[in-house]
Amino acid sequence: MSNVGKVVCVSGASGYIASWLVKLLLQQGYTVKATVRDLDDPKKTEHLLALEGAKERLHLVKADLLQEGSFDAAVDGCEGVFHTASPVRQSVSDFEAELLEPAVKGTLNILGSCARTSSVKKVVVTSSYAAVGFNGQPTTPDVVVDESWFSDPEFCKLSELWYPLSKTLAEAAAWEFAKEKGITMVTINPAIVIGPLLQPSLNESSETILDLLNGSPTFPKGSFGWVDVRDVGKAHILAYEDSSASGRYLTVGQVAPFSAVAEILRKLYPNLAVTDNFGDDNPSAPTYQVSKERARSLGLEFTPLEESIKSTAESLMEKKFVNV
Repeated sequence: MSNVGKVVCVSGASGYIASWLVKLLLQQGYTVKATVRDLDDPKKTEHLLALEGAKERLHLVKADLLQEGSFDAAVDGCEGVFHTASPVRQSVSDFEAELLEPAVKGTLNILGSCARTSSVKKVVVTSSYAAVGFNGQPTTPDVVVDESWFSDPEFCKLSELWYPLSKTLAEAAAWEFAKEKGITMVTINPAIVIGPLLQPSLNESSETILDLLNGSPTFPKGSFGWVDVRDVGKAHILAYEDSSASGRYLTVGQVAPFSAVAEILRKLYPNLAVTDNFGDDNPSAPTYQVSKERARSLGLEFTPLEESIKSTAESLMEKKFVNV
């Protein structure tokens, strides 16, 4: 393995995307220093310690997003840092405490640790499509969203889009800090992430598929971007390893309405109570487009949506989340 001896850090390693990132990095021969908040919580650690190569090349490190300097030990000696740790919640009671502070302060804390560590050559930050597409611009079939789009904080506030607001402000703060400190940084901006779960707990984006499998009669209307978690993990590594990579990388495999996702699930699992009541949400209606150009320039190929949906459903069934 050409990456033997190369040491990288993954923050928030127990999470959905981060767990896959750790798995893929270990597969490629990297030594990984993975941060978790609680080393004594088996739900945060056991699935990581069970990964192939973990015994030899995975080191778990305790770190807290909100504690300045908490990541100093984790990033020390690392050539690359992947910052994935950030809360994903669509509904909150306290925006600042639940979303804004961990997203913005947490990002600045880990970047501060990187700035103090001479070994770090590159940082890959997990941002989101949420920091791209929420600006009030119309998304009609002739529109192509690309990396030049930025979500508008004022629009997010007025629309009470708290998660997009937290990701928008966190990414903006990261770019400003990286420029000021001379940190080489790229961001990966995925849409709704689905695919198999490595962690034992249910994450919010997988729950969107679970709700449909469990017969929820309602779902969000309109079209959304979808991407496989394995593709998101690969995108992080490709952006890290490509010396010419810079800026932002949208990772959206396909844009489709929830009704189209439900239709795929109905065909795959006719015995489950997946709703066929789509109202005015037409599964075959034209959707807006999201540019794949920059992601493909890294060498990324996207998993077909139906394959991602199937693997998500199978994983949810295996983990006994589905009511069958």
